[in-house]
Amino acid sequence: MRKRILLITVIMAAMMELIDTSIVNVALSHMSGNLGATLEDTSWVITSYAIANVIIIPITSFLAAKLGRRNYYIGSILAFTLFSFLCGQATSIWMLVACRFLQGLGGGALLSVSQAIVFELFPREKQNVASALFGIGVFVGPTIGPTLGGYITEYYSWPWIFYINVPLGLLVAGSCFILLHEPLLKQKAGKVDWTGILLLATGVSALQTVLERGETEDWFETPYIIWLSVIAAISLILFIWWELRTEKPVVNLRVLKSRNLAIAAILTFISGVGMFSSVFLTPVFAQRLLGFTPTQTGLLLLPGACIAIGGLIVSARLLQRGVPPAYMIATGICLFGLFSWQMSRMNGDAGAQLISTALVWRGLGLAIVTVPLTTLAVSTLPATDMPQGAALNNMMRQLGGSFGLALVNTYLANRNAVHRSDLVSHLNAENPLVTERLQRMTGYFAAKGAAWNEARQEALKVLDSGIVRQSSLLSFSDAYLVIGGVFLIALPLLLLAAKRKRARPAVVLSDH
Repeated sequence: MRKRILLITVIMAAMMELIDTSIVNVALSHMSGNLGATLEDTSWVITSYAIANVIIIPITSFLAAKLGRRNYYIGSILAFTLFSFLCGQATSIWMLVACRFLQGLGGGALLSVSQAIVFELFPREKQNVASALFGIGVFVGPTIGPTLGGYITEYYSWPWIFYINVPLGLLVAGSCFILLHEPLLKQKAGKVDWTGILLLATGVSALQTVLERGETEDWFETPYIIWLSVIAAISLILFIWWELRTEKPVVNLRVLKSRNLAIAAILTFISGVGMFSSVFLTPVFAQRLLGFTPTQTGLLLLPGACIAIGGLIVSARLLQRGVPPAYMIATGICLFGLFSWQMSRMNGDAGAQLISTALVWRGLGLAIVTVPLTTLAVSTLPATDMPQGAALNNMMRQLGGSFGLALVNTYLANRNAVHRSDLVSHLNAENPLVTERLQRMTGYFAAKGAAWNEARQEALKVLDSGIVRQSSLLSFSDAYLVIGGVFLIALPLLLLAAKRKRARPAVVLSDH
């Protein structure tokens, strides 16, 4: 019973951290109006949390060894809870951004350390079950974030998206205080690698800022984006060189010598692209083009999330029975590709049932991919290296999400401009269909009492709004195809994994 309660506790902690990556997305306009800030400044509420997460996640293994895993984990939960409360109390946008950054630093341990604890609670032969249970938190968290945020914002007020963490955080911290113990095998932290920490923080902060703000700032047309890109490249290259050279690195990159972890990290990055970009695209598509409310949009995601939970459990059982993980990951990629293809064919009359059906394929695809990848990442690592492997794998998911959002935002803007230009090129006086429609709409407004010139202007506005809507629909269609195509890039890696499986029968997952 103690193990079951602890298992529920740490999965709840991981879900809290992941929910907060997306829960604020639908509340930005409310925050902007309430705090008297521009929407551009308010978007730093998302950026600051993402930067803090990606900085802290790789060094959670070191901090847990240095401070003691129990102390660090409980302290991180309390810090996450405290700064969640202070986010709700913020009276200015920059106070909110600062509190979100500190909340993200506290939340980093809630993901990687939670995963390590879940794996320790299961014997080696049941590690696939551990992957499935942890995968529930990984998948459901970002998916229900917009749903929960939309409901709270619509029926209460935006501070409550942060206040909701307070009772849950205190409950989780109390449970861990009673039930959580130090691991039997402890890592030796050694001296603090301040050089590695500084290079990592600088490089990741610069890179994350470029990814989050690049589209808004027109990418390399803005000087500070260019400088941050150069700083990110230099800092991260020096970081890799230093960590491989120093005796006691803050991030042990040597664990990537494990072929399984390296392959899993790349595939996890790609799954992060698909997971976060699709959970961003679909609510925006539903609200902006189909007129759904935040609550209705959230309900679209619910069936897929529920079915995905079943898919996670089934995939764990299939692995347990010896189904090759490469086959399962390939199946998941195909299902996600089916989701992308179906969403690319949606038009302005698409109904909730049609979108929910497509989202079911997304949920099943990502669920089938998640369990083999989570297990694969740490399966051949010794127990002392598992926290570091889990941390690196989780960081790749977060980075994949950032790259995916940057890719989608840039691609949407570019394709929207292309489609608008193409559609406008067909609007000319020589086109009889355009002339006929314009005359009909002008007559309609004139019949309502408008002067002829005013009626003509109103008719042109209606025509332009139709162009805007159609170009947006086409750009969303293209974006869904792109993220589906990104998933297909993973297939050559699966062929490599399959070759390794034939050459070495005792593969990572069958070892258990």
